[in-house]
Amino acid sequence: MKSLFISYRRILFLMLAGLSAPGIWAQKGPLASPDGKVVFGLQLNDNGSPAYRLTYEKKAVLLSSSLGVDGWADGLDLKDTRSVRNNTDWKPVYGERSVIRDHYNARIYTFGKKEVPSQQLQIEVRAYNEGLAFRYLFKDSFPDKRLRIEKDLTTFQLPEGTLAWFAGRAQAAYQLLPLNKWPGEAERPLTLQLRNGLYAALAGAGVVDYCRTKFVLDARKPNTIACAMFDAVERSIPFSTPWRMILLAEKPGALLENNDLFLNLNPPNEIANTSWIRPGKVMREITLSTSGAKKLVDFAVKRHLQYIHFDAGWYGHEYDSAADASRVNVDPLRNPVNELNMEDVIRYARQRGIGVFLYVNQIALAKQLDQLLPLYHQWGIAGIKFGFVNVGSYRWTRWLHEAVKKCARYQLMVDIHDEYRPTGFSRTYPNLLTQEGVRGNEEMPDATNNTILPFTRFLCGPADYTICYYHRPELKPSLAKTQNARVLKTTSAHQIALSVVYYSPLQFMYWYDRPEDSRDEPELEFFDRVPTVWDDTRVLDGAIGQYVTVARRSKKDWFVGSITNNDARKLRISCSFLPPGKKYRAKIYYDDPASPVRTRVSIKQVVVDAASVIDTPLPASGGQAIWLQPVK
Repeated sequence: MKSLFISYRRILFLMLAGLSAPGIWAQKGPLASPDGKVVFGLQLNDNGSPAYRLTYEKKAVLLSSSLGVDGWADGLDLKDTRSVRNNTDWKPVYGERSVIRDHYNARIYTFGKKEVPSQQLQIEVRAYNEGLAFRYLFKDSFPDKRLRIEKDLTTFQLPEGTLAWFAGRAQAAYQLLPLNKWPGEAERPLTLQLRNGLYAALAGAGVVDYCRTKFVLDARKPNTIACAMFDAVERSIPFSTPWRMILLAEKPGALLENNDLFLNLNPPNEIANTSWIRPGKVMREITLSTSGAKKLVDFAVKRHLQYIHFDAGWYGHEYDSAADASRVNVDPLRNPVNELNMEDVIRYARQRGIGVFLYVNQIALAKQLDQLLPLYHQWGIAGIKFGFVNVGSYRWTRWLHEAVKKCARYQLMVDIHDEYRPTGFSRTYPNLLTQEGVRGNEEMPDATNNTILPFTRFLCGPADYTICYYHRPELKPSLAKTQNARVLKTTSAHQIALSVVYYSPLQFMYWYDRPEDSRDEPELEFFDRVPTVWDDTRVLDGAIGQYVTVARRSKKDWFVGSITNNDARKLRISCSFLPPGKKYRAKIYYDDPASPVRTRVSIKQVVVDAASVIDTPLPASGGQAIWLQPVK
């Protein structure tokens, strides 16, 4: 059967996408985003299999690609099409922006099985200015009221020459690869560079009561990416799958500016009283002693941190299945003297306005969660860092998000570590402040890694990168004597700038450091003052794997961070993000080999306005931070 075209616009869409496949295009023509740049088209082929195409500004993004899951990929009839529009604003409890716009045009396609017309599948598609999202909904028309999904048959056929920023696991290094001969499954988000100059990112949102899905190459079709579910999912009907997403942008920095899409695709906040959810800066306590913890509390007060954190070992060896996380029992491998008085430390900290987080490995969480949460609430704990969580499977994905919900009942904030990556759940349960799932300073990566992350991992939400400062041989002589010591591979100003470039409502500072490592260097003022949540965020410039400059606003102040990769370069930072007609005093914290400070950071001040340009020479692996305050 030849294609049936209803309008000139549809013909134009097909021509632009380079399409000639037979089939029937769905009713009412293509679906366009509010600004008309993102255009989606749905096709039902002769065998009843749905397919779709996607363009941005009349440039092909996805060629004919498959839709459906096992049992629902062919033999379908289009029964109905319904259009929906939304244009609303909402205010998150905290975020990269104080107001988020949720603006899209949507269409819901209802399909019936040709053999069993009463059983129906809906595909809901939303076209945003920022990209496209779709999901599968199963209506209440199944005899046994349950459905098992073993394969997601969705594909993404890219134009020839597309490159992908590939990472095989959440904490792996990235490689820029063509769409062939990948070494395995790709983590999400998967950022793509198209030959036509566009940038895209494939991702998922709302992965809560489902399994993780990564991306693989489709062995049957060149330049095509397929979905790889971790395991089977069995759900009661009605239900919907998580959202499949394609973020789109003309510049890589716009991908990060568009990342509200993850939050928009999740349900609104479920926590009525959020006054106890307080983002902030935190430092790890590594002595596991009462005196060491109190010293850290004093340092936190001095350096304007909001929390201290007891890491692994406070309740015994974290991998010991017999370890009891309801009582203090210091691991002798971390401190042979078992004298940590947690009650005394918590009281001392609270008197000084400092909260306490506790690390708990999933081994203990899995067996003690319901016992621990009311107990920690009684102790006055501010939050929990989940350690070495199981990720990927339907069972553990569901368990993890249920655990976050339970923490909310006891007013406990959460930081999830290791391989977990977010999909927007913090909108619904904002007590989930942050998570790891990033190649951060525990791996001591190079600067090139750090200039890739804003355009890849940070698209899907905050990451607990664990910013370091003093962990280098010239500042800690003991490191020079340690064989194969993992030390910082970036400059001090690079680490300062990361506190702006990288978003995390719970931002770990001074990782691997102790209070006595600090000599109150003048540039620590920036760490003292920088917030962890924002009213506005702008990506001023950037190229993946080369450099990035991010500006973020908190009330009237702006903070700017610039970092380069392993190469030196000169940047020019335009201040056009500032409101016109207003002057700002800019304090600039920069790498300076001539600085008398042992960290080799200097500070200078200039007055700027929206017409100003700040010359920014960066050494190899270097960075620069700027604090801008309005001139009164």
